[in-house]
Amino acid sequence: MANIIRHQGIVENINGSHLQVRVVQTSACASCSVKGHCSSADTKEKLIDITDADAASYQPGDSVWVIGELSMGAMAVLYAFIFPFLVLIVSLFLFMVIWNDELRSALCSLALLIPYYYILWLNKSRLGKKFSFSIQPMNS
Repeated sequence: MANIIRHQGIVENINGSHLQVRVVQTSACASCSVKGHCSSADTKEKLIDITDADAASYQPGDSVWVIGELSMGAMAVLYAFIFPFLVLIVSLFLFMVIWNDELRSALCSLALLIPYYYILWLNKSRLGKKFSFSIQPMNS
């Protein structure tokens, strides 16, 4: 039980075995009593696509749990933040050794992030299989 992440969601749309679930993400301070006077409180709605063999047992408007593994969160942080940071830092030092020009080195290091994120975008279907969610009814 400690290796999963659960969010409450509402089924929005069902198409065959695919469900679209709306999840409301709130920041830690969104439940604070003074959030109306603070600019840091925020909430975001996300639509998550889930493939489930029992999709026919759900109806739009049903409250459900969206479940993901904790390791998916760590993997997402690696791909979105850690790896690009490493690419940026390593390439910056390499370009500085080669050219000894800070501006050109910094611009080329930043430019290397474009193919990195493009490669991630090209592999989105493969990554979608790694980052898959499951669903459970609220009453179980």
